[in-house]
Amino acid sequence: MIPESISVEEKLQERIKELSCLYQVSSAIREFEGSYEATLESIVKILKNAWRFPELATVEIQCESYHLSSNPIPKEGYSQKSIIKISENEIGFIKVHYPASDLSKAHFLVEEQRLLDKIADEIALFFERQNIKIQEEHLKQTAARNDRLAILGEITAGIAHELNTPLGNILGFAEFIEEKTAEKQTKRDAQKILNSAIYSREVVKKLMFFSCDMPQDIKKIKVKPIITQALSLLKPNFKKANIRFKFNIQDPALKAQVDPIQLTQVFFNLVINAIYYSPENSKIVISINKNETHYTIEIADEGKGIAPEVKDKIFEPFYTTKPLGEGSGLGLSVVHGIIKSHKGEISIADNIPKGTIFKIKLPLNF
Repeated sequence: MIPESISVEEKLQERIKELSCLYQVSSAIREFEGSYEATLESIVKILKNAWRFPELATVEIQCESYHLSSNPIPKEGYSQKSIIKISENEIGFIKVHYPASDLSKAHFLVEEQRLLDKIADEIALFFERQNIKIQEEHLKQTAARNDRLAILGEITAGIAHELNTPLGNILGFAEFIEEKTAEKQTKRDAQKILNSAIYSREVVKKLMFFSCDMPQDIKKIKVKPIITQALSLLKPNFKKANIRFKFNIQDPALKAQVDPIQLTQVFFNLVINAIYYSPENSKIVISINKNETHYTIEIADEGKGIAPEVKDKIFEPFYTTKPLGEGSGLGLSVVHGIIKSHKGEISIADNIPKGTIFKIKLPLNF
């Protein structure tokens, strides 16, 4: 179709509108206050007024999860379109529609297409900059958290060492009293001391795991037997909670450098935690996959999930969502410490439609 000719005066007016549009779009992006939708709504309104027939134009923007339009999109019409890209990856588009009943393709100007392309580039740069800011903030938070954990780990290691000797003495003397006394009340009291001391020793052991002050026995071994044995030991826990489990492993012959006792500790803590938060008749899925350099362990439950405001805290020592007396708040800190000592990473994701997935990424060799 032959483009419609317009007068020099009208061309000048259109150029002024386009320049004004670019300035207003740049201003809308600079004034961003945290709402992507509000910024895109402003751009939609600005674009509509920049076209030659604004009263008939419908501007449509789809970008990432956002989809907006200035008016209902005409069922039959003509449109100009520009793709929004970040590093060659398409994240959306902008379209300007004219209804077929009033206008034709010829009523769009070449200059308007160029303007649309420019606005698409501006939106792409805007989203890219915001993504970089989010990543930088996340890295800062991660670095600050790691610094806090490292300092706390050093303090914790010192406390654990100091407590080991008196706890050993308490246990030894309590056992001696229980063996030597014939008085029933004294025996009962000694047993209470023993139980408390054993519990305290377990807490100290967890503190040492958290601080990575436990000796490691790293060796190249098969991963599947470790997980299979742990699941066998946990069968009574699954049965008591009336929960099923499924174990998938991509490569049954998978070998990795790992401390088998510490990997078992990680697995126990995460699975017992998943069982605690899972409803009856639900299922926990354990999956192990690998690539050339790493392997991943995923433990997915169907519980109530983890609230967003809690996700950044759950690996902190002594933080727990369990009722008083049911958790020390060290289990996930121990897990974090062991994974870190194995040069790995641990993260959390939502299990759709409900529940939580703990994801562990570990190197095959280090």
